Amino acid sequence: MSDVDTGSNPFLRRSYDLDGPADAASLYDEWAESYDQDTADTMGYVGHTLAAERLAEIVPTDAVILDAGCGTGLVGAALAERGSFTIDGMDISPGMLAKAEATGVYRRAQVADLTGSLPADDDAYDAVICAGTLTEGHVGPEAIAELVRVTAPGGVVVATVLDAIWEPNGYRAAVDALAEAGKAALREAEERPYRTHQDVMCRLVVVDVR
Repeated sequence: MSDVDTGSNPFLRRSYDLDGPADAASLYDEWAESYDQDTADTMGYVGHTLAAERLAEIVPTDAVILDAGCGTGLVGAALAERGSFTIDGMDISPGMLAKAEATGVYRRAQVADLTGSLPADDDAYDAVICAGTLTEGHVGPEAIAELVRVTAPGGVVVATVLDAIWEPNGYRAAVDALAEAGKAALREAEERPYRTHQDVMCRLVVVDVR
């Protein structure tokens, strides 16, 4: 695991040492009830707000958006405050999805493993947002190509990636490979606060889909 402050939260510590999708689903099912308070309140997690604000600045307010790794629906709720978006959610954890559905902001929420093929057609969405999921022990850089696949040309993928792993773990290289293949282009990857109470930074990544 990278040298990232996880504080004293046992769920967060476990999250960086997951052993595959089944382990991830189990952990987040356990964490679903206290996740929002543990992250947004206790840790000062702001990744969902950063990503939602940036996406809302880019796409029309009636865009159809996939929230990939939607968790409890923090991103969807943040988007709903910023436009009349149509939002679908996907997550590995049924427990987290139940929380997301309860927000009432999702058109559809379904179980999906972001480490494999997504249950969506090519070019299905105007945009994809993925906050807090492209990180060590969770979903690796190979998933970026799948997020691009389900985004229509002219659309965008907005994601957060921990700053400590953006280049060392191959996320930047994965975007560069998509650019070389003519499928996408990196618009920006700005360093931003991620968990403000732990001084953890992220890259707020915007990828234009070709």
